[in-house]
Amino acid sequence: MEATLYNQAGEQIGSIALNESIFGIEPNVPVMHQYVVMQRANARLGTHNTRGRGEVSGSTKKLYRQKGTGRARQGSIRAPHRMGGGIAHGPHPRSYRLNMPKKMRRLAVRSALSAKLAANQIRFVDALTLEKPRTKDMVAFLKAHTLSGKTLIVIDQKNAQTGNVRLSANNLPDVQILLAHYLNVRDLLTCDTVVLPKAAVAVIESYLATDTASAQSEEV
Repeated sequence: MEATLYNQAGEQIGSIALNESIFGIEPNVPVMHQYVVMQRANARLGTHNTRGRGEVSGSTKKLYRQKGTGRARQGSIRAPHRMGGGIAHGPHPRSYRLNMPKKMRRLAVRSALSAKLAANQIRFVDALTLEKPRTKDMVAFLKAHTLSGKTLIVIDQKNAQTGNVRLSANNLPDVQILLAHYLNVRDLLTCDTVVLPKAAVAVIESYLATDTASAQSEEV
């Protein structure tokens, strides 16, 4: 399959061949949902904590004698129902970490890419290079491609050229820079447009097409 290819100035210069097993599949919504749930769970710190009745300060002496006072029996000033007492069944530090098989994670990313392409929300560019880090140059690039809203720019690797791109986007709250190897469902679905240079497409296809090729070889 093919898609329109643009240059950095926003001019159409031809087309780019895409791997249909990555950009042309039927999106698997349940797997994408499971991926996002995993991401959100893994982002939780799990540092919440409460103190039980054995951890709060207070005397261990019985407040008053058991019988004969006409009042309800009380055993400790640190009981959960008393002001300043411990918390009963409160949260304690724990890990919320979830995991998914690698094949399911890659299927989720392929599904998200296919969904974005079907919605015409991916802009393929020949290259994205900036001579020096300037926010003005990044704004000019976005205007040339008529990109508005949240924009995700995927880069192939960290080097001097991509470093200028990352620094140029630092002051733009609606622009996010992401390495191709770190592509994930949450970032793809929360952005309005994905910018994919040819170099980033090559990196994405190098690791996302592996599972499909191996599965086909196993079937044969």
